[in-house]
Amino acid sequence: MPSGTELLASELAIRRISHLIKTMHSKSKKVSLLILGVTSIVLSRVMFFFFHDPEGPNLLIVIGTAAVVYFLSLLSYVSSLSSRKKFLLAVFIQILLVTGFYFLN
Repeated sequence: MPSGTELLASELAIRRISHLIKTMHSKSKKVSLLILGVTSIVLSRVMFFFFHDPEGPNLLIVIGTAAVVYFLSLLSYVSSLSSRKKFLLAVFIQILLVTGFYFLN
């Protein structure tokens, strides 16, 4: 039978491991969301690059389009799939949205 000190040490170790796992999960989620944000900005910038506007793309319009693309892909990211599948699905949706926006104009 373990003594009180050994039991306390094992509980403390379990809590530390649990905290470490939660921290790692939240960091990977933050990185995925950051990558989705950068991807939406890059894709909207590329879309407006192909419009051949002599004045160039308006920064406000690019950021607005990136926000729409980001939030629509974020809806798919909060689904109950595995983290890798959610991320790939969100990036695929971003590419489809930007392609659709380009061909609508």
